[in-house]
Amino acid sequence: MKTAESILLDRSIQITHPEKPIWQHPLINKQQFIDYLNRAAPMMLPFLSDRALTVIRFPHGVPGTSFFQKNCPDYAPEFIRTYEEDGTRYIVCHDATTLVWLGNQLAVEYHIPFQQVGEEQPKEIIFDLDPPDRSAFPLAIKAAVAMSVLFERLSIVSFPKLSGSRGIQIHIPISGLGLSYSDTRLFTKFISDLLVSQSPEHFTTERLKKYRGGRLYIDYVQHAEGKTIICPYSPRGKEGATVAAPLFWDEVNDALRIELFTIATVLERISKGINPMRGYFEQRNESLLPIIKHLKSVR
Repeated sequence: MKTAESILLDRSIQITHPEKPIWQHPLINKQQFIDYLNRAAPMMLPFLSDRALTVIRFPHGVPGTSFFQKNCPDYAPEFIRTYEEDGTRYIVCHDATTLVWLGNQLAVEYHIPFQQVGEEQPKEIIFDLDPPDRSAFPLAIKAAVAMSVLFERLSIVSFPKLSGSRGIQIHIPISGLGLSYSDTRLFTKFISDLLVSQSPEHFTTERLKKYRGGRLYIDYVQHAEGKTIICPYSPRGKEGATVAAPLFWDEVNDALRIELFTIATVLERISKGINPMRGYFEQRNESLLPIIKHLKSVR
């Protein structure tokens, strides 16, 4: 595999200020951050490719001032691919060179929509299990395990990942099923309401934080056109240099800790060939079709 340095030489791009600290705890400089992006690229690019990208940039490192960037800057090199929609010229990150260039701009977080450019149908369903704070992370484990049991009964293949912030997100690939966002909303609402009915003291679908009462928020509303989710393997702009790390289901247990999945430890997993989302895009989950058909009939 090429190093970040060799990729940059291909395009005559230089990493600016490679020794600049990006995270203080643990200490990670810009070169180390870009090296992570380059080595994680084979895992990230299948999710980034053909998607209108939103990044969060941290020009002075983490923590610090940050801003969302949707529009491709005018100074972007010619090899950067873009896609225009509703007056916004999005970057489409289709290769490792683009990812490394974004890293050089201190784009720390990578957020993607659920559909590819020019398409209206989502490629996946994602549930966001959002506890009130990181100390309530055991609630996310509880909700994820309950979902896992339910999906297994429904013959649905699902993939958990840490959000890298405070919760867990459950991915369900649906490529090729022809489902619309209105179709998937029926399913996500059904599953969310079912979990809340089973454990109303722990889970809620209440959008307003002041009414959640310390319960975990099962966010199914976020799965919609125009919304985004953190890309698998994206770093997060948080203390500790945590990552939106994919997991195996047997790792979702009481021993799971967000702070154990960092740029350093995820890089070690990658170097060992650990890839919990292997085969993700080959899964079709056709068992969803009769479920959604039934939900439509009783709506």
